[in-house]
Amino acid sequence: MLSNQFWIELQQVRRYIHARPELSGQEKATAEYVCQQVRTLAPTKLWEKVGGTGVIATFDSGEKGPHFLFRAELDALPIQESNNFSHRSLHAGISHKCGHDGHTTVLLGLARLLHQRQDWKGKVSLLFQPAEETGAGALAMLKDPRIQEMQVDAAYAFHNLPGYPLGQIVIKSGAFTPAVQSILLKLQGHTAHAAEPENGLNPALALAEVLQLAKSLELPKPDDHAFRLLTPVFMELGEKAYGVSAGEGEVHFTLRAWTKESMDTLVQELLSGVEMICGSHHLRWEHSWTDSFRANFNQADLVAKIRASAEESHFAIHEMEQPLKWGEDFGAFTEIFPAAMFGIGAGEESPALHHEDYDFPDELIEVGVRMFWGIIKGYSKPYTNV
Repeated sequence: MLSNQFWIELQQVRRYIHARPELSGQEKATAEYVCQQVRTLAPTKLWEKVGGTGVIATFDSGEKGPHFLFRAELDALPIQESNNFSHRSLHAGISHKCGHDGHTTVLLGLARLLHQRQDWKGKVSLLFQPAEETGAGALAMLKDPRIQEMQVDAAYAFHNLPGYPLGQIVIKSGAFTPAVQSILLKLQGHTAHAAEPENGLNPALALAEVLQLAKSLELPKPDDHAFRLLTPVFMELGEKAYGVSAGEGEVHFTLRAWTKESMDTLVQELLSGVEMICGSHHLRWEHSWTDSFRANFNQADLVAKIRASAEESHFAIHEMEQPLKWGEDFGAFTEIFPAAMFGIGAGEESPALHHEDYDFPDELIEVGVRMFWGIIKGYSKPYTNV
């Protein structure tokens, strides 16, 4: 069994990271800190600057077995922290409000365990991902030739989940988080005098029709396998010039669907509809995308390994009936490797993710390490807990 000092040291690591948050794509100091921690544990390989600031540390047991990949995230959010505890953010307007400090600490704890213990088989790659919050980090890492050559047998990740009992393991086969992406639609006409709008092309009515189109394309019931949601997030028309009939406008939507196939169909229907609307109003238009997240699809056999690990450690288990509704960049890994993601309850009274007073519960560090260790040991018998 591991000593209390093992967990106390990891708590200190988590709080050190929490106090020094960095935004997506800017995680240089966090990545270097991770490398400093891992180097002392003599990994077989240590890759830096993967997909930007990403880090991959591989440990090889020397015994034949699967190649596991476990992922955590490095980035924080542009949110001013409201907490006043001693490890509060040192950087104004930036804070760890999604728990990535805790996720990273769990992988560093697993690295220590892999270094200390000899009773495991195969290889384990610990992947520390940048830019999860923007949906850019996973794809950037997957473009790196080093990771493209990796033969991974099973990839795992977890996310802490406020609103669920502390330490409860949340699982689901199939869709776990949806495909999510945001579209920016720009409509271009011609300005005219406000007294003579007929001499211009004002996109106001077209924008209204686009809003109606988006609403008509929704299937907002989460229990429907064809669920899809189009949420208007921004809209602009013309200028504050009251003698001018507007000549341009734009509207932004965030789209969600349970599967890649549903998302592809939704995008095709939306773009076809916008083209018809703009054509009928003689407007030019263009579109672009931002903050794209792939659907996170869990393989059933890997979920079974998660369940077995939770049972071995006597953790409470909750099986979700419906996927979570927010996007998660681990979805890109599920398209490449056999993979599964699970949740760990952060407490029913915990502030929600992305709230200014949220803080990753230190109690979950041990839960996360035990879960990942249990997954590794679940592929070989006899099982030995920590």
